[in-house]
Amino acid sequence: MDEEDPSFTELVRIADCLLEESGDDEDALVRRLETLPKPVLNELIVSDLLNAWQVFYYYFRTTPEELIRERLELEPASSLIDGIEIDEIDLMVRVFRVRNSIPEILVTDGKETLKTFSGLSAFEDSFSYIESTL
Repeated sequence: MDEEDPSFTELVRIADCLLEESGDDEDALVRRLETLPKPVLNELIVSDLLNAWQVFYYYFRTTPEELIRERLELEPASSLIDGIEIDEIDLMVRVFRVRNSIPEILVTDGKETLKTFSGLSAFEDSFSYIESTL
């Protein structure tokens, strides 16, 4: 960690404040996350202090079907470093991960990555890709 990176204790304090202030309002949480210094935000989005759903919503600003949301709510954001399988569509699997603070959706055949989408439209782009290959 360099000098700008927050300590874990500081991250816990920040996360507690963010979650308390925003309650169950995802948009309020997003607004608060957007005000954080980059080093703090980058640490929080792959920590155990947020869940994967909160990070998904922060990046994509969309609410997926209920099963995807439930899967993401049950996983800590730290799981996003390796990726979380979010759904399977006609034998293609979509995986959400965060690499270098960039959201990615991988489309795999269950073993090999077929295509990687990054950025704010990655979730929709991955679905369009799957539909176009069917």
